[in-house]
Amino acid sequence: MPDSPSPAAPLAPGRERALLLTLAGIQFVHILDFMIMMPLGPILIRELAIDAHEFGLLVSSYTFTAAISGLLAALFVDRFERKRLLLTMFALFAVATLACGLAPDHATLLAARGAAGAFGGVLGALVQTMVGDLIPFERRGRASGTIMSAFSLSTVAGVPLSLFLANHFGWRSPFFFIAALAVGFFLLGLRRLPTLRGHLPDAGIDEAARAHPLAAMAAVLADANHRRALAFMALLMFSGFTVIPYITIYATGNVGIRQEDIPYLYLAGGCATFFTARWIGRLADSRGKVPTYRRVALLSLAPLLVMTHLPPVPLWAMIVCATVFFVLVPGRMVPALAIVTSAAAPRLRGTFLAISSSVQQLFSGLAAYAGGAMIAVGADRQVSGYGHVGLLAAATTLLAMAYVGRIGRRD
Repeated sequence: MPDSPSPAAPLAPGRERALLLTLAGIQFVHILDFMIMMPLGPILIRELAIDAHEFGLLVSSYTFTAAISGLLAALFVDRFERKRLLLTMFALFAVATLACGLAPDHATLLAARGAAGAFGGVLGALVQTMVGDLIPFERRGRASGTIMSAFSLSTVAGVPLSLFLANHFGWRSPFFFIAALAVGFFLLGLRRLPTLRGHLPDAGIDEAARAHPLAAMAAVLADANHRRALAFMALLMFSGFTVIPYITIYATGNVGIRQEDIPYLYLAGGCATFFTARWIGRLADSRGKVPTYRRVALLSLAPLLVMTHLPPVPLWAMIVCATVFFVLVPGRMVPALAIVTSAAAPRLRGTFLAISSSVQQLFSGLAAYAGGAMIAVGADRQVSGYGHVGLLAAATTLLAMAYVGRIGRRD
């Protein structure tokens, strides 16, 4: 495809849809790679003879290395053409995911998950950067909804299929499956993604700001609006990922759901969010990003508290609770991403979103680690302390709701 003449160059409707669907496919693969670890928890604890804390390290190792790679990416992300950098990171991510499937023990799997996080953590920032460069503000909520539908598709199709593979062919098979998907979407990206050079020096970017690798990062962090957006994203991620990694462990240990029935939770939740993510995006465009975020976040308090205090219930009741959780808790990200993307000065958007991705991953990892430290799994598989995790998540959600109004729009 031809080069985009500027970061704001409008696309024809058909080309815009093709772009968003391709980016959503790349997002789907690396989100699935991250998400699959959480429902695999009971299987990995049994097969690798590890405890809940060691499992929490498997989850947080991905996010910690993703946080580090996000900071490193901030040094160079605006110095390279967008498409080439995105596809290079995606190819390396596929290799790391394949290594997860080949890992012989917990230590090796931990290292492989760290490598997958190092490359996968940059992908979300690059995807959102291309959305910010190509999609105008008035349609950015819908675009974020389309990208977030990758989360829905990973829950409705990817996670249940991966769990089916794990239950029948062993825990390694989902990683082989994800690596194969990555190859397919890599080839699609080669054909469908446009070349983006509008942010490079020949497009008028200040050479002085590019003279030192730390200059762009310093320029981002010197901006008070950027710092407010990063703090908001930290609160948002912490409020969700204290709870999310341990849903399956709690469901099988305390609620009485069989491991074989866990895919139904993700199937129902994914089906619902596939439609609601885009609906929330349209609502954000028509009613305002900040008011929409606050409404969805307020509603999300109920499933956060219910899921962490749920007594033994029938499968159908657990499916209802999980569906509401998946609609509202990840649904907060749709208006939030539009708010944060629009908070960046356009010439520094790639650097800012790389740092934002680092903050997301860092606080996801800290949240997963904090959640794992607050719970304990007994010999009877009963989880204790999960209710306190829910209270912490609810308190952090309220802080984020109060803070979001301080973020200004820059484009």
